Amino acid sequence: PGRKRDFSPVLWSQYFESMEDVVVENETGKDNTFRIYKSGLEGPVLLLLHGGGHSALSWAVFTSAIINRIQCRIVALDLRGHGETKVRNPEDLSAETMSKDVGNVVEALYGDLPPPIMLIGHSMGGAIAVHTAVANLLPSLLGLCMIDVVEGTAMDALNSMQNFLRSRPKTFKSLENAIEWSVKSGQIRNLESARVSMVGQVKQCEGAASPECPKAIVEGIIEEEEEEEDEEGGGSVNKRKKEDDTETKKEHLYTWRIELAKTEKYWDGWFRGLSNLFLSCPTPKLLLLAGVDRLDKDLTIGQMQGKFQMQVLPQCGHAVHEDAPDKVAEAVATFLIRHRFTEPIGGFQ
Repeated sequence: PGRKRDFSPVLWSQYFESMEDVVVENETGKDNTFRIYKSGLEGPVLLLLHGGGHSALSWAVFTSAIINRIQCRIVALDLRGHGETKVRNPEDLSAETMSKDVGNVVEALYGDLPPPIMLIGHSMGGAIAVHTAVANLLPSLLGLCMIDVVEGTAMDALNSMQNFLRSRPKTFKSLENAIEWSVKSGQIRNLESARVSMVGQVKQCEGAASPECPKAIVEGIIEEEEEEEDEEGGGSVNKRKKEDDTETKKEHLYTWRIELAKTEKYWDGWFRGLSNLFLSCPTPKLLLLAGVDRLDKDLTIGQMQGKFQMQVLPQCGHAVHEDAPDKVAEAVATFLIRHRFTEPIGGFQ
């Protein structure tokens, strides 16, 4: 209490070394450009795939954590329809199309001789990582890591997904407002990560009264100190808020970059059969979960047979790699060292 938390956005460049747009020609000869963020110069490539609605920036804090533990290169990708990636058909979020995108980006980056690659994906990105591996789109695939995605839980959750999406604010009056909402609602429990990653989830509305931005201002957060005097004694917060709201109507609002509710027809295809697909991948595998209750039958049997390595990271929300970036970095680093895919640095045990 007393100390105001800082909800201002932070630039990607504090966490990644470089950013580029990778051009991939599609069948019609028209170009798709995929935004990627990179760090590291040697060692295996950790190719990071974010969850639905998120962007490559959700891996920012994880990236600086893992780069200090092992020799590796990071490539975090904005999947189609997300972040700053621009494709001809952003609505096509089928598992097949998105897996092909991943293969195409790797080919555009490295040609016919890609370096060893470990695929790491969160939620939807975890499913896409598995589909990419199973379709054999990455010839140099070393290993596979899924973060908080299990077929049984995901399929069960699909029914409540639309309700969850409807419960979110439609617009935010500023980036700060969006970051504050994400932390206070528990979407991202780590303020540091929210400050860099929410920028990839929302965008400025073209016109404040455009169809995707309803005129109504939806307050993303509840004012905590309703009637307290502000420091300068300049009137109550409530009065000031009304003035802010009038101001807001003149500004451009922020809204979600992707309307996830409209992607519903692809959800089933991401997750159905995922457990067996994961188990069938011949490479070493790691499953990181926010809770042990998330295991389904196929994975429980596979786990008992030692077909993959599993770690539960308690006190995390669904965005495990954002909530506990150090723990996730530690788990991934340990996995890579154990399989002799890389070397530790900086005395990492």
